[in-house]
Amino acid sequence: MKSDSVKKGIERAPHRSLLYALGCTASDMEKPFIGVVNSFSEVIPGHMHLRSLAEAVKAGVREAGGVPFEVNTVGVCDGIAMNHPGMKYSLPSRETIADSVEIVAEAHAFDGLVLMPTCDKIIPGMMMAAARLNVPSIVLSGGPMLAGHWENSQEFGTADVDLNTVFMAVGKVVKGEMTPERLRQLESQACPGCGSCAGMFTANTMNCLSEALGMALPGNGTVPAVAARRTRLAREAGKQIMQLVARDLRPRDILTPRAIANAFAVDMALGGSTNSVLHVIAIAREAGVEFSLARINEISRRTPHLCRISPSGNYHIQDLDRAGGISAVMKEILGLLDGDAMTVTGKSLADNVKNAAILDSDVIHTRDKAYSASGGLTIMFGNIAPEGAVVKSAAVAPEMLVHEGPARVFDSEEEATRAIMGQTIKTGEVLVVRYEGPRGGPGMREMLTPTSLLSGMGRDKDVALITDGRFSGATRGAAIGHVSPEAARRGPIAAIKDGDTIRIDIPACKINVKLTAAQLAARLKKVPDFVPRVQRGYLKRYAEKVSSASTGAVFID
Repeated sequence: MKSDSVKKGIERAPHRSLLYALGCTASDMEKPFIGVVNSFSEVIPGHMHLRSLAEAVKAGVREAGGVPFEVNTVGVCDGIAMNHPGMKYSLPSRETIADSVEIVAEAHAFDGLVLMPTCDKIIPGMMMAAARLNVPSIVLSGGPMLAGHWENSQEFGTADVDLNTVFMAVGKVVKGEMTPERLRQLESQACPGCGSCAGMFTANTMNCLSEALGMALPGNGTVPAVAARRTRLAREAGKQIMQLVARDLRPRDILTPRAIANAFAVDMALGGSTNSVLHVIAIAREAGVEFSLARINEISRRTPHLCRISPSGNYHIQDLDRAGGISAVMKEILGLLDGDAMTVTGKSLADNVKNAAILDSDVIHTRDKAYSASGGLTIMFGNIAPEGAVVKSAAVAPEMLVHEGPARVFDSEEEATRAIMGQTIKTGEVLVVRYEGPRGGPGMREMLTPTSLLSGMGRDKDVALITDGRFSGATRGAAIGHVSPEAARRGPIAAIKDGDTIRIDIPACKINVKLTAAQLAARLKKVPDFVPRVQRGYLKRYAEKVSSASTGAVFID
């Protein structure tokens, strides 16, 4: 056992003495040591209940003959960090989380890991660490939040509301279509308790994809946080990690090229968050798997879009769970997946889903009644984004799938937000928000505020937005992010001027500005050298190390 390096031999007597101080017994020294890596936090709703789930995990580990040690990582609530300088820390926290898991796992020589994330960057950060460490590991999330209830179902087209509803409601207030008092009522009802925000936003996308990647037990993505099934799943995860240790089944045995392809196929069927592209690519790189953005479009073209979960539709993750969960989705597209891919159950993906079934075909459509024949995400290329850009095509209004209009250029999210709040945006414009990429931001902020303002004001059907930054998984409309290379690296987006004509063609995967190559090159020569916005601390170091969004915004070795 790896843990023998801290508990075996006479030279490890001091180590054992410290372990005895923790309450370990002599018999524990013969058992596997399991790190239960908990991201509990009292400032993240998705994580505030993880201490109780950790107790269930540890009970499962002990029941199966292991010794659990609960340890911790940092975490950021993207919703609370949104639209202020704190959002600059969200994506960078992913690298810190991966590093912290590596540090604590290696320093204490754990034989296996149960990774306990729930929200946004914490999920991929932990899986990146698992791939890097390559010790037996299993992911157990805290589960999704239930949707809130809003008595006026006509106001938002549904009585089930979530955090994105609140962001959109701000736009309604700005436009005078909703009173501030009604907004205050909504904000107290939209998020009823613990769990990751109730739609197919980044957290729930990644938790669902952890099943498709093979790194989590069936149900991990959809069983509600408040359900007793979530506690039972936690106990089963604790037991199953012992099986993985016994079999020496490691993350790189699971996170293979076919697992990455499976994850993107499931992502397309679900219409998941655009951030999944960043995160799955980053996980793949840690596992030694090269996976190009162009391949994602190949997968999208052959994968039908089966689910419209908020923000693409009015259903929520609890509905997806009731309808059969991710296993039912995978069963429906099994012919498009590699069913032989290994998973943490110790069985193949095909074996895991063989008894699954769609229980509500309104929530999970069958392939012959798919919303579209192709997937819910699109990778776009063109002279604005030679290395690629990403759009959640499932959440784009049909009339905006192909759009041409004049550019309205902003050099920060704040500038764009002020213009939207001031209602100075004109119909047909393409808002260009730049210098918000991994290096330029720094930190590649999510821009849910401007996109939600546009949606709430009813402008998502006549205005597009492109950026070298990111969007929340809750974003809807013609919002194209991750434009690469970013402006701070003198990407073509830095050369765009007000009034330039931009053409967006999502079905053709194209995004271009109507300038010749010579015109673009001449303009780029005149773009001033980028001056970093942050001159000290973690964000300074992050900006110096981070790579392009097209390669997952990982650190450059």
